[in-house]
Amino acid sequence: MSENMNLWVEKANVLIEALPYIRRFSGKKIVVKYGGSAMTDSELKKSVIQDVALLKLIGMKPIIVHGGGKEISKWVKMSGGDPQFVNGMRVTDKKTMEIAEMVLSKVNQGLVQYMESNGVKAAGVSGKDGLTMRVRKKELPGGQDIGYVGEVTHVNTELIDTLIDNDFVPVICPIGIGEEDYHSYNINADDAACAIAMAEKTEKLVFLSDIEGVYRDPLDPTSLISQLTVEEAEAFIAEGNAGGGMLPKLQNCITALKSGVSRVHILDGRQPHSLLLEFFTQKGVGTAIITDDDGEV
Repeated sequence: MSENMNLWVEKANVLIEALPYIRRFSGKKIVVKYGGSAMTDSELKKSVIQDVALLKLIGMKPIIVHGGGKEISKWVKMSGGDPQFVNGMRVTDKKTMEIAEMVLSKVNQGLVQYMESNGVKAAGVSGKDGLTMRVRKKELPGGQDIGYVGEVTHVNTELIDTLIDNDFVPVICPIGIGEEDYHSYNINADDAACAIAMAEKTEKLVFLSDIEGVYRDPLDPTSLISQLTVEEAEAFIAEGNAGGGMLPKLQNCITALKSGVSRVHILDGRQPHSLLLEFFTQKGVGTAIITDDDGEV
């Protein structure tokens, strides 16, 4: 057999390996939280959007929820301000909220453009559209005021479902509307993705970020954990092993799984095509958090 033929056979085998996963997830909703370096590197952005387009074209129903923190900070500095954070949350005064809404809208429409250039219909919306995400002002221990930062209290899935039913990929920016004051509020993108996944009871919730997954030892790159049950994840947190930004991410994963999401993945968005590698290969990449009775292929 020629070298070229071996290459084609190898490619065919990759497709065959993906077949049971494609069959399992066809017609199922997934939420992809898109953030980190994959949003700022043009080649990585292309890779992520190609992955999501492929998922859509083989019959899945993806929903993208994106961040834009680095871009917001850049514009705050350009306007003469100084980005401030408390416990990892952006202090969002009125001026910063206006900048955040402007920047996130720009990011949102850029992602829609990328998606449509790959032959997939997409529609960019904010959590304010159709009252999709209602929020209350987030309160910190000790009563410290961080401004217009919202905590999601309710997700109305009507607009999202209407878009999906009409063959669009919803691309959602994490701006919510206040329950009482109807003001715009900035929402942590992880929290927004988790809330939408729970409301939709999606098959998968995926966090794309600048980490490979969950490590038993953050200083040891060989200690990546490929799979955790909810019980194991809770024990991992209780033992103090989840530090920094991993703690709230794992807490979101656990909350989502207990609320009806089938499986949650933490993936490295710096790895080209990490979505496809995790979804459609036996080995996968990153960390999957599952329920104890998970029966996935």
